[in-house]
Amino acid sequence: MKITKKNYVPNGPGSVKMTPIDSDDLWIAYNLISPGDFVLAGTVRKVLREAASGGRDAERVKLKLEIQVETTDYDKVGSALRIRGKNVLENEHVKIGAFHTLELELHRPFVLRKEIWDSLAIDTLRQASDPGASADLAVVLMQEGLANIILIGKSMTTTRSRIETSIPRKHGPAIAGYESALNKFFENVLKAFLQYVDFSVIRCAVIASPGFTKDQFHRHLLLEAERRQLRSIIENKSRIVLVHTSSGYKHSLSEALDAPNVMNMIKDTKAAQEVRALEDFFNMLSNDPDRACYGPKHVEVAHERMAVQTLLITDELFRNADIPTRKKYVNLVNSVKGSGGVVHIFSSMHVSGEQLAQLTGIAAILRFPLPELEDIEM
Repeated sequence: MKITKKNYVPNGPGSVKMTPIDSDDLWIAYNLISPGDFVLAGTVRKVLREAASGGRDAERVKLKLEIQVETTDYDKVGSALRIRGKNVLENEHVKIGAFHTLELELHRPFVLRKEIWDSLAIDTLRQASDPGASADLAVVLMQEGLANIILIGKSMTTTRSRIETSIPRKHGPAIAGYESALNKFFENVLKAFLQYVDFSVIRCAVIASPGFTKDQFHRHLLLEAERRQLRSIIENKSRIVLVHTSSGYKHSLSEALDAPNVMNMIKDTKAAQEVRALEDFFNMLSNDPDRACYGPKHVEVAHERMAVQTLLITDELFRNADIPTRKKYVNLVNSVKGSGGVVHIFSSMHVSGEQLAQLTGIAAILRFPLPELEDIEM
């Protein structure tokens, strides 16, 4: 995210002018913009004009509108963010109070104005403008006949390509057909790899599979790179890591991220910290369950007793249209930090955030056991 102008008071009013550079930035904007905020952006509106013939002609007019946000809608596939609300800026084409939908797009600046820039919004903004907060990892999850190419950014996980090829059995007279189908499959995966894996952006590319599929594809990749002189692969082959997973389906992604050689390459990134924190939580839940809890009520009680050492919470809980609920979670985050605890805010568009969302979206590792939490109704 490119921040061009900041003018706000912490825990007070103000505005920020920003430009989304990639789809991660639109997701960050989606998390920053809350109902009641004001967004100023360029837009196109269809207006009716009186024609010389006495009739009316529709004309598309470019204008700037500022709307007070009522609802937001993020389109993951199209990388677009739509904001609907009432116009608050005097304009000859759109009356004050008229409803309008603004579409925020890549490389188009907009201004976000808030009555209160709380600590969470400021922190989100700081991370958005910090290029070092990005994991930028590409994962090719595969098995014979199936491959998923997944990009993991600073705040979201996106499947960019899914390749499926029917491959005959390896036995008997079908063996020739098997080799040919496998080569065709590898060629299709290579094509997608070249299209979506950009080594000028990512830290490393992971090829993961059960069995030897990853090794066979890796060999194919390097041979073709030499044959066709694909400089991006030849110069970055040390940044291609092979990992064993139980399948080529997306649910095996966490296995690929957990691999020590992958963690070593992305260890200082937000994504890696989230994966580690979630792993620590599940380990604690298995080995010392009285020192782990999840669900708003249990975490709240644990915090009242100053027991929260690490708080794990998804960004989804802060997108609550109910201002007091959002305030409650912001205060919880600040209070845990204030008492010396560590807070990890997970993106619900990340694989680790999806896992946490299945556990109500909030969990905690405790400083000391609280067996009595078991008796409290969730």
